[in-house]
Amino acid sequence: MPTPTDPTVPEGVYSRREDDVIERIAQIVGQVNIPAGERHIGDDAAVLAPFVGQAVISTDVAVLGVHLDFEYFPLEDLGFKAVAAAVSDLAAMGARPRGAVVAVTAPPGTDLEELHRGMADASIVTGCPIVGGDLARGRDVTVAVTVFGECPGRGAILRSGARVGDELLVTGPLGRSAAGLRRRRAGASLSDELVVAHRRPWPRLAEGMAARGSGAHAMMDLSDGLGLDLHRFADASGVGFELSDVPVADGATSEEAISGGEDYELLIATDDAARLRLVFQDRGLREPLSIGRVVADVATRTLRGVEFERRGWQHQL
Repeated sequence: MPTPTDPTVPEGVYSRREDDVIERIAQIVGQVNIPAGERHIGDDAAVLAPFVGQAVISTDVAVLGVHLDFEYFPLEDLGFKAVAAAVSDLAAMGARPRGAVVAVTAPPGTDLEELHRGMADASIVTGCPIVGGDLARGRDVTVAVTVFGECPGRGAILRSGARVGDELLVTGPLGRSAAGLRRRRAGASLSDELVVAHRRPWPRLAEGMAARGSGAHAMMDLSDGLGLDLHRFADASGVGFELSDVPVADGATSEEAISGGEDYELLIATDDAARLRLVFQDRGLREPLSIGRVVADVATRTLRGVEFERRGWQHQL
């Protein structure tokens, strides 16, 4: 069913009434079971119940043509990736999600319902309700997502807490997203396992909360590639590292695992890897993979004794 056009606009000029569009979007992304005392979409602002422990907030922006190749992927995937990437920042802090607000700009003719269906899918799989947002006409399709989370008990895990002697681990093999993009451009279907990893990334929320519960010292998500994010991790903590291995996902190359980006696996530093593994096992999670250790010399950053170059995805601003 097409979105209603505005009868006050001259014939031949594409336009849709804002209220009609918002109403349809609210039907797509709105929750049925809203917690008692909370107010989500439909008012000037969302109202949430008090947060437990520390409140964690993050914002992420996704742009069509930058974060998603529109020649190979449907618009729905941009909505999914925008929400998933933002929620992954909560996972990186060990937080559980409480809600998200989304702001969209798009040129006339954009299928806003398709875009928001992707957001709704991500909201469901991550358990992060979309509680509000905004729409505006713009030259490009952009989705800005602000997420809210909470850290009961232990505070949020920072990337700056790594200590000398800590073991470094990741929550899974790397390179799947980059390999999926390569395969899709070569003709693989949207249902290909690696292609799905690129278009529908899975934030490691359960793993992040498990790491926080185990007492991990530092953590971050790998959004721009291990070859860049690990250096950021070390810079924030004022340490170096010696890597013994980089786990490469089946079907990916070593370079994709190091610099491909958008894997959204978690990088964890802990002085008690046995406890970390035990907590993961108790919660039915895949065992984290050891990749090396933190060292005191900030200039020491190696993979199997060879300098580990700083490389990965960076925006050119």
